[in-house]
Amino acid sequence: MKLPFQKRMYVIPAGCIAFILFFTVFGDKGLLRIYELRHDMGRINARLSDTKAENEKLKLEIVALKTDRRYLESIARKDFGLVRSNEVIYQFPQEKKQDK
Repeated sequence: MKLPFQKRMYVIPAGCIAFILFFTVFGDKGLLRIYELRHDMGRINARLSDTKAENEKLKLEIVALKTDRRYLESIARKDFGLVRSNEVIYQFPQEKKQDK
């Protein structure tokens, strides 16, 4: 079955355009892949900004630990339960709650 010359003039370019369009949308570097990469980039940038903020917070804590004796003392008291030599610690037994 041969197509007339006039129909071939439309079918061949239409096939080429469909082929190019298919790979433009679905190819390795197509529109869908670009959308996925932009979405990933947004997620990675958000994670990067969170990490930078946490890094700055940790830098400030390092400076405080090196220079601020009151901050260092509060960490020692809170985390390690340390007290000064002239302080007295009172420990009270915890009351058990009775069900009524």
